[in-house]
Amino acid sequence: MADTKREIERKYESDDGGLPDLTRVPGVATVLDKGVTHLDATYHDTADERLAASLVTLRRRTGGSDAGWHLKFPVAPGVRDEIRAPLSDTLPDELAALVRSRVRDGELLPVVRLRSDRDVRHLVDADGRLLAEVSVDTVHAERLTGTGGTARWTEIEVELADDGDPAFLDKVEKRLRKAGVRPSSSASKLARALADTAPDGTTAAATTRTPATAPEAAPKRKHRSRPAGKPVTTGDHVLAYVRAQRDALVELDPAVRQDVPDSVHRMRVATRRLRSTFRSFRTVLDRAVTDPVGADLKWLAAELGLDRDQEVLAERLRSSLAGLPDTLVAGPVGHRLTTWAEARHAGAHGRLTGILDSRRYLTLLDTLDALLADPPLRKKAGTKPEKALTKAVRKDLDKLAGLVTRALDLPPGTDRDLALHDARKKTKRTRYAAEAAAPALGRPANDLVKDMKALQGLLGDHQDSVMARQTLRELAAVAHAAGESAFTYGVLHAREEHRAEHAEAALPEAWTSITEDLRPWTA
Repeated sequence: MADTKREIERKYESDDGGLPDLTRVPGVATVLDKGVTHLDATYHDTADERLAASLVTLRRRTGGSDAGWHLKFPVAPGVRDEIRAPLSDTLPDELAALVRSRVRDGELLPVVRLRSDRDVRHLVDADGRLLAEVSVDTVHAERLTGTGGTARWTEIEVELADDGDPAFLDKVEKRLRKAGVRPSSSASKLARALADTAPDGTTAAATTRTPATAPEAAPKRKHRSRPAGKPVTTGDHVLAYVRAQRDALVELDPAVRQDVPDSVHRMRVATRRLRSTFRSFRTVLDRAVTDPVGADLKWLAAELGLDRDQEVLAERLRSSLAGLPDTLVAGPVGHRLTTWAEARHAGAHGRLTGILDSRRYLTLLDTLDALLADPPLRKKAGTKPEKALTKAVRKDLDKLAGLVTRALDLPPGTDRDLALHDARKKTKRTRYAAEAAAPALGRPANDLVKDMKALQGLLGDHQDSVMARQTLRELAAVAHAAGESAFTYGVLHAREEHRAEHAEAALPEAWTSITEDLRPWTA
């Protein structure tokens, strides 16, 4: 089984490769010499270095106290999550799955071998508690592909102890800098090895990769997009938003597989943002290309929703039950709710993992890559963004206004519930369109995003109440059939009805307030 460790470290270079007296670092009482360890690591990647391009490293290492397979994902500068698996001759399936969204059908090959002599010091405080590990690494790098170049260098690595205060690294760095030690120009040993052993001084990861899979019917584009950078045209702004959501899908894939809290929700939002962007900006992107992609995104969002909706609903019901006085709780309601939630989650997560390994999902990622590499831009994509983006957002906003007005005119009941749900979906689409337009339109778009987020929250609470009441009726029926009291389910149902009524009552005033902020969009 793999385990995950948060790694916080900094790397440095020194002309002489030595260390200054680190007992002069505030808080350090003793520097313990832990001796020299010999490490031998083979890094794996695709031939075009897709993992390296994402700052992801995958290695098999022997020597030291943590021999095995190590997979590292970037979190922030100097911060990575390291996932470890026991040493084996072949890559463990669980680690292979975590890089699948980046590797796709590419073959993972040994690309670099690093052999290091690691001279280790432990910095400890007066109580003998480890503060950080400092090592001087003498590295020999050998490229295992192409011309097989080699390189040698010495670096200093400072790794914070588990649960340590990151501010301590600043104190160590101050001492190192005073001694003439400077921060490393490379983010990792692998990055330096790839750069130093490349025959022409560049690596495949440093170049723009053209995806191998492209939409079969993709026509030659009359209006091409400029490379990723500061958006200028309408098409630039729309594609920048599409690119950010594509990146989110790829980056969230491992977290979803590991069942990281909120990861399913964030991935689902990225799929919805993509689909909404294709629909809102049909005058910018050719729908003959984007509509089929949108259909696959709708499928993926639905699959993600099986787990996410269950997660939200379970938390809502647990919270409601916890808020009841003991006198209103009859029977094993808590136990039944927990059993229901755990059983549903286990089944949903297992199915979702299968979806992320499916050919349809991996092809979708390839198709998004191809769309960004050769975007289906229409004539309006080459225009200045202000007018075109404003018109697209206004169109979504007009449709939303009609849906809200219709819902408010309906009497309470199923038809109104459905109408409010439709309005909620349109609210999200309008919000996402405003998000895409915000870099070009500034404050009006940002204000609209805030208004749509508030409206979405109100409509979302109403829809969650609708789903909670349905679930409570089902749970009550099961409890009754088992000879248990259904009284508490009825109490919770009544409370959910009250919450829905409160949301519906608040909606007219909230909508009136929002429409007063929409004058820039209705002029």
